[in-house]
Amino acid sequence: MDMFFLAAAEGAASFNPMDLFLQADWVVKAVIIALLLASVWVWFIIVSFMIKISGINSRSEKFEREFWSSSDIDAFYKEHGKRDLPIAKVFAAGVSEWRRSTNGTSIDREGTRERLNTAMDATIAAESDKLANRLNFLATTGSVAPFVGLFGTVWGIMRSFAAIAAEQNSSLAVVAPGIAEALFATAIGLFAAIPAVIAYNRFSHRIGQYEARMGRFADGFHGTLSRELEREV
Repeated sequence: MDMFFLAAAEGAASFNPMDLFLQADWVVKAVIIALLLASVWVWFIIVSFMIKISGINSRSEKFEREFWSSSDIDAFYKEHGKRDLPIAKVFAAGVSEWRRSTNGTSIDREGTRERLNTAMDATIAAESDKLANRLNFLATTGSVAPFVGLFGTVWGIMRSFAAIAAEQNSSLAVVAPGIAEALFATAIGLFAAIPAVIAYNRFSHRIGQYEARMGRFADGFHGTLSRELEREV
């Protein structure tokens, strides 16, 4: 009985991730490598996006604070209009459209208001798309990785059945390696997919919040320009 438990313990000890990978079929190895690479890239996107969105939010808060405390839009534009910041680009789009629309001798006030809205809304949409660019990989990984892992699972089970047929033996010792490889591929697929799905949902929410922030700024800036427009002859 002691020898039986010792053999079982030795067999269990051999089922560590590295052994499972080295003993796997080349198809399962390719699946595991692809999923691990996807997982590394997912975590790179997660960390880099967290740093990026935190920096954008803090700089945008400072930009808004300085803008609303400024009394001269033209002077503020000269100092901050070229900044590489989404909310600054919304501001720059509004100023550029304002200058084009009020440059003539006669001013179409309603047309100017509409064009200001269009210019700033288009910039908001473009900047939001830029922020969400890398998130497409998270969405793809979250939806595809479990199925890629499932492919490895199916392949491992097929190998187990092939081993049964070749050995003409259905004992656990024959089928266990293939089943273990199959389950390992599934686990790697979930390891890649779960963080990707959570991060995608969380970051989509953060982008939505920042998009709303840009929209509120654009509305306030539009109101300021509309009041200025009323003073124009």
